[in-house]
Amino acid sequence: MQGSNALPVLIPPEGTEMLPLLERVDGILFNGSPSNVMPTLYGVDYDATPDAHDVERDATTLPLIRAALEKGVPILCICRGLQELNVALGGTLTQEVHKLPGRMDHRGGDGNNEFRFRLQHDVELHGDLAKISGSETIRVNSLHGQAIDQLASGLVVEAVAPDGTIEAVRVEAAKNFAMAVQWHPEWEVTHFPDRLRLFEAFGKACAEYAARGKAGCGR
Repeated sequence: MQGSNALPVLIPPEGTEMLPLLERVDGILFNGSPSNVMPTLYGVDYDATPDAHDVERDATTLPLIRAALEKGVPILCICRGLQELNVALGGTLTQEVHKLPGRMDHRGGDGNNEFRFRLQHDVELHGDLAKISGSETIRVNSLHGQAIDQLASGLVVEAVAPDGTIEAVRVEAAKNFAMAVQWHPEWEVTHFPDRLRLFEAFGKACAEYAARGKAGCGR
């Protein structure tokens, strides 16, 4: 995995049967996806995207996030992964950011990947993420229609967009690296210092976790 000096291992969406993998890995990357978290999982009946769900992934990632945090396994969450982290810890989501007054359209639009993953807006960084990135402001890509609404207890905001949308969070009392970003730093990671530094920080946390006795097969 570029930037982190780690070997990726895919985790199939098989629900809680995947929890024993925490004994074999040195870290988990919760990646983005075109699908959205099922609204009923954060207490909402209204569903703005009924054809864009992955219940098997929900049943796998949410328990895995909570178990990884309890065990102290490093985690990095990207896009849908950030939303999963917030829901797993009791927060809620707004399903159509672009329809809220004063908010930007954070979706990537139609076109090839070069267009969709283009730089779209600045984010203001705080705390640990600002230290990792080496800057208090960076420009990011943007491919999400949903975002954090009510922030889960225990999460600290690490980045915001100009319209106030939460763009990154950190688990305040985490035993290890536990960061989530709404943009896609994996895209052309070696071309952007802030993206590379984020993956390097995650990779370092995984390596240190492994060195403490975790003979993992994938970081």
